[in-house]
Formats: sequence, C-alpha cells, structure tokens
Amino acid sequence: MTPRISFLSRIVHRLLIALYRHRGWHFEGNPPGVAKCVVTGAPHTSNWDFVFVLGAVEQLGLKPAFIGKHTLFRWPLARFMRDMGGIAVDRGKRANLVDQVVAEFAVRDELALVVAPEGSRGSDGTWRSGFYHIARNAGVPIVPAWVDHLRMRGGIGDPIMPSGDYRADMAKIAAFYRAKRPDCDRFDRLTSSLAE
Repeated sequence: MTPRISFLSRIVHRLLIALYRHRGWHFEGNPPGVAKCVVTGAPHTSNWDFVFVLGAVEQLGLKPAFIGKHTLFRWPLARFMRDMGGIAVDRGKRANLVDQVVAEFAVRDELALVVAPEGSRGSDGTWRSGFYHIARNAGVPIVPAWVDHLRMRGGIGDPIMPSGDYRADMAKIAAFYRAKRPDCDRFDRLTSSLAE
C-alpha cells in the first residue's frame, strides 16, 4: 500500500502544477506505455526544468522519481523528499550509485526515474553514462524527454531499450534530441563525442 503524502507535499505539488499550467507549456508525446523506465531530461538549462517535468508527467499519468543524496532525506525534509518522488542514495557506501538505484527498480512495480544526463545546468553538453547503466542493469527502457524554455514546449519520445551497445544506443538518443532541438548547441558535444 502506498503511504498517503503529507499535507505540505500535496500543497507544494498543487502549486507547482498550477504554475506549469499558468505558464502555458505545450507538451508533445504520448505515455510511454511502460511501468518502469529511466526518463532522460535534456537540455538541463533552467530551474524551471523541474516544474516542466512535474507538469508533463502529470499529463502522462506517471509519478516521477529522482535521485538525491541520503543526507537530504533526514528530518525535517525526509517525508517531503519521499513524497516528491525522491530516492535516497548513499555515495559513501561500498555499493555504487547504479547498484543502489537498480535495487530500487527491483522492489517497485512502477518507477519513472527522471535523470538529467548532463548533471548540472552549467554543463558543456557532456553526458554522464550512469542513466544508461541504470536502465541496462535494471532491464528497463530509456524514455528521452526534451524541453525548450524559449518556446514553452517540450515532450517525450518512444522508449529505447538499451541493447548493451552503448555507442549505437546513444546515437539513437542523440538523433532524437537533434531532431527535436536542432537549434540547441548543447547537443553538439553529445553528437561529436559519439563520432570520436
């Protein structure tokens, strides 16, 4: 049985959804049709990314999850972080981050883990590979999601099941993003790294 979320969490969630609707975002895409997946959000250039992702997954009927340092899941924030979809990971444990998240996929019936592969808004467009290894080891597809803050648009693509051929799978993902955001130079680094 899923625990009821706290009053504070419900209020914050409703405020963020109202903000998403008020800003007039236009979303493209259909529900991925899978119970478990890793959602890649790119480019990660704004603090508004969280609001867009929350509103978009609400439209899709998904409950998003995210990874956070275990220290953020202590009182008084512990319940709020879990209510908002947080998964605590301990970077100091012997088990690595990928193994910890894969274990979480194993015990849940549904999990849409949202990851920003660039890591931070200040990235030069280089992607970290952790999201790929999580999806591959958990046996779940990668669902690419894109955002364009200037045009107030975003959306998701079809699920891509990792084959184990990292370069080939990343080429498919890169092609999706280049098609959706040909104006975004942050994807140049991703595309060029695959050509090397």
